[in-house]
Amino acid sequence: MNTPDAPGRPATPGRPGRWYPARLVEREKQTETGRTLRFDVPRWPGHLPGQHVDVRLTAADGYQAVRSYSLARPADGDVVELGVQAVPGGEVSPYLADDLPVGARIEMKGPLGGWFVWDGAVDSALLLVAGGCGVVPLTAMLRARRANAAETPRALLYSVRDPDEVWYADELGTPRPHESIRVLYTRRAPGGANRPAGRITLDDLEGLPPPGARCYICGPTGFVEHAGDLLRAAGHPADRIRTERFG
Repeated sequence: MNTPDAPGRPATPGRPGRWYPARLVEREKQTETGRTLRFDVPRWPGHLPGQHVDVRLTAADGYQAVRSYSLARPADGDVVELGVQAVPGGEVSPYLADDLPVGARIEMKGPLGGWFVWDGAVDSALLLVAGGCGVVPLTAMLRARRANAAETPRALLYSVRDPDEVWYADELGTPRPHESIRVLYTRRAPGGANRPAGRITLDDLEGLPPPGARCYICGPTGFVEHAGDLLRAAGHPADRIRTERFG
């Protein structure tokens, strides 16, 4: 995930990363403040969906800043895709989102993280619950699950404030077989929406993978705690729920 300013070679979950030179090759707008950044990282060792990297910027005077960002796509050779949410007044994220020139070089450490990962080893139903830009690592899981053509159910419940804040709108707007994607709005719902704007409720879990599914929740701290309470109230065992939060 973006930590607010505060088919490839699989990586071992939690394996310590090292610093790699990375060159920005493409920037794609997702929302007014959200960007997809694609880097060429020679000799990248691969990663698992849900892992993240540290990004290090070095100024001409030697000053360095490091921030963490989620990997948005399964391992794909030397291509690394990140999701970056620009935080107003932030030291790093606004620069990465809009000012880092295509072709510029930074440093990237990873892959990092061994808990909030989906390795595909167990072919069970998958329930993903995202708040805001917390959808980035969950999209990596969804893309990986799509790639292996599994027929077990998968679902994404995605909560955003309004329609303008939806990441990957075109991609998520086209569900695949065995897949359910629901976008919920907390502040302003578009015309024709199936539900009024508001926080997710137990009713929003109706028809999604039942207890026994592997569950992943990512988003702001308050959202993650609320979503976790709902999943447990719906009967999902705590040991099948993994969470990652930013605040």
